Parts: sequence; C-alpha cells; structure tokens
Amino acid sequence: MIGASDILSASILVVDDLEANVLLLEQMLSGAGYLAGAATMDPHAVCELNRKSRYDLILLDLQMPGMDGFQVMEGLKEIATDGYLPVIVITAQPAHKLRALQVGAKDFVSKPFDLVEVLIRVRNMLEVRLLHKESLNFGKALEQTVREVEASRETIRDLIVEAL
Repeated sequence: MIGASDILSASILVVDDLEANVLLLEQMLSGAGYLAGAATMDPHAVCELNRKSRYDLILLDLQMPGMDGFQVMEGLKEIATDGYLPVIVITAQPAHKLRALQVGAKDFVSKPFDLVEVLIRVRNMLEVRLLHKESLNFGKALEQTVREVEASRETIRDLIVEAL
C-alpha cells in the first residue's frame, strides 16, 4: 500500500517560465512536507531532466516562450517507459484544459492558483502514480515467478524421464 511517507517522498518537477510561480509552487510543496522537489524555468530541459530522474509528477505550465507545455508533453510521451505521463498542467486559459488532457496530461490546475486545490490534486495524482508503479512492479515479479515455476516444472519432467 501507498502511505503518506511514500507520497511525501515522491519526486516532483515544477516547470514554469515565471520565477515567481516556480518559487510559489516550491514553497507550497515544501510547506506541505514534500521532500523531493526540483524545478526548471527552461521547457527545453524537461525531457532530459525526466530521462535522468523519472519524476513521479511534473507540474507543467502550458504557456512558455520557445517551447510550450504541449510540445513538452509530446517529448515526454516519447520517453515514457511505462506509457504513463505523470503531468498536471498549469494554465490560465480554460480552453487549453481539454486539449492538455487529450495530449496526455492527467489533470490540470488553473491560474491563479488555489493552493489548497493544488495540494489536493498533487496528492491525488501522486497516489495514483505510485499505485501505477507498484502494480507494474507486482506484474514484473509475477512474471518472474511464473518463469521460475515453469523452469522448475521442466527440471522435474527431465528428472522423471531420466528415472524411467
């Protein structure tokens, strides 16, 4: 099961081109007890940062100069190893919400921030993300166990054939 300490230890990346928003989100997360946060104001760096750290959650601004959040999500989808894009988009444009969800975002937060809402959405998203990762790990462990049982069965068959 996923506990509060697992959620608070999850890795979060904040991406926004405005330093004030980055600082606000970082302070809000650390004030709520989140321990593993990182931030960037450079949307071009997000994919490489995620490739290295495999964040459990990315808080992603949609409107940034040079490369918008939609382009960032497209890049993230290309490197997502488990097919799950752990992104909450941040937008001041209501029309962008549906498009962001269609592109792969799992949730959204509207600007200006309602800090309580942001914390609830972050917690909910992290719980789902960590459960997803846990189910993938259980699936891999089950596959390994099945392989081991099949190998044991083959060994037993071979021993029976030799004994006859």
